[in-house]
Amino acid sequence: MPELFGINHLTLSTTDLDRLVTYYTELLGAGLAFERAATSSDPRIAAIDVGGDDHLMIVETATGPNTDLDPLSGAGWGLRVGTYAQLCEVRERVLGAGWPVGRIETLPTQWTMTARDPDGRPVDVRAHRPRPTVPPPTTVQRQP
Repeated sequence: MPELFGINHLTLSTTDLDRLVTYYTELLGAGLAFERAATSSDPRIAAIDVGGDDHLMIVETATGPNTDLDPLSGAGWGLRVGTYAQLCEVRERVLGAGWPVGRIETLPTQWTMTARDPDGRPVDVRAHRPRPTVPPPTTVQRQP
């Protein structure tokens, strides 16, 4: 059986593609991979590079997206940054732009905050905490 490597993309809908692309690229640091104009049979889309080979596919629709929290009362998906300092930097950029964002919480393996994108959709942004290093076992030599 083939091994999975991760998530290829997650598709988001929006009524304002330009606003959502700006939010994810300018505030959260993603890169615009490509944009495609609407055709008679397909809507306008943009692919946002969120690191590695992972993308957000953003589709412009006439109806707004669902902005409910997931069953655990949190965001149903999240993005990852490299360090706690980068997480703090992203939080300050989001706050400075006037968008809602929660405080940074410490979880057992990561730090997390939940922001709301321009459509009101919750998105977690997380940084993994350093894993504790386990010292190598000591060997005791017995004397004869």
